Amino acid sequence: MTEAATLILPAALTLRDARSALATLGPAIAAAGDGTIVIDAGALVQIDSASLAVLLQCRRLAEGRQRGFEVRNAPAKLVDLAKLYGVAELLGMA
Repeated sequence: MTEAATLILPAALTLRDARSALATLGPAIAAAGDGTIVIDAGALVQIDSASLAVLLQCRRLAEGRQRGFEVRNAPAKLVDLAKLYGVAELLGMA
């Protein structure tokens, strides 16, 4: 059994933060082992639609490496935004 790699999101993940977040998350996903990539969104307090774009890109990167992908501890505001944009199921928030 392979272990999940857990990556923790910062408190702010808005359009202003998206590029730097992806610059950190992308290599971390690439360097992770063979297990599922778990994104811990518990610290998020500042979000916008760019938050979803970052998470969707992380999902694509994980799938490109044939790894599972999960978002855990998503704040209600992020879940609501994901539902509004129709991507909650893709991100495991449905």
